[in-house]
Amino acid sequence: MQLDQYVHTLGRYLKGKFDNKVRKLTLNAAFTCPNRDGTLGKGGCTFCNVDSFSQQSATTPISEQLARGKKQLGNKAQQYLAYFQAYTSTYREVEYLKAQYQSALIEANIVGLCVGTRPDCVPDEVLQLLGSYVMQGYEVWLELGLQTSHDATLKRINRGHQFSAYQDAVNRAQKYGIKVCTHLILGLPGEGQTEVMQTLDKVLAEPLAGIKLHPLHIVEGSILAKAYRAGKVDVLDMDTYAQWAGDFIRHTPQEIIFHRVSATANKPMLIAPDWCQLRWPSVTAVCQNLAEHGGQGANTNSPLIIK
Repeated sequence: MQLDQYVHTLGRYLKGKFDNKVRKLTLNAAFTCPNRDGTLGKGGCTFCNVDSFSQQSATTPISEQLARGKKQLGNKAQQYLAYFQAYTSTYREVEYLKAQYQSALIEANIVGLCVGTRPDCVPDEVLQLLGSYVMQGYEVWLELGLQTSHDATLKRINRGHQFSAYQDAVNRAQKYGIKVCTHLILGLPGEGQTEVMQTLDKVLAEPLAGIKLHPLHIVEGSILAKAYRAGKVDVLDMDTYAQWAGDFIRHTPQEIIFHRVSATANKPMLIAPDWCQLRWPSVTAVCQNLAEHGGQGANTNSPLIIK
């Protein structure tokens, strides 16, 4: 059972555009986060283990990180997107950003950038830089960690910004031709499926090209870990997650590209849910839900047409 049968996946989109298998290579360029360095706060988001981000690769040149990633993939891809994933990857001076991004783009078979960041950390000068790569023909994605559209939940998880910051960022990014992928977490404290679908409606009302879905993970060292052990926070079981994700996907128009429909974490860092240790069981559960109830766009006016 292939996810591509039911969902407009990033892999299918990239294969259609480049006529090759294209994969992301994750990078660490020694960025930090305003919610950790004291600018907004020092505790970080409640779901985040602020000590879990390894500094091991932070001093490794980008070229070496890319070479290692290519070797690990072997023949699974012919071209690559350089994915600046660790920390807030726009949270430095523009000249530093330019040097890091450019060091990736000059490497062989790199066809573009994915830049992970926060909605409140994308000033115009950063968007101008990313827009310049779009103008040069590179595939450029701005990956914004929103998690939810509900300001009350954003405050509860100590996110440090409101939904209005996201609205501002995506509309300014559109002016530079930059595609936005929005990261959302299903199962946040205090949120049920109703709140999840309200978030979908709100993000679809803004310029949007992609979505990345995650189940809530409880990890060691996070504020939520203490709450979970005290019985104050619940996590979704896999069947419930598959149902929520399936309904979410069915209500998403076919032109939206899904970068991910689930996510994993490793023991011993992962506390709960245990099903998040492995990738394929949850993806298979989502596929089964889509096969039974309809794929992407089934509950919109533009159902997905598989070719």
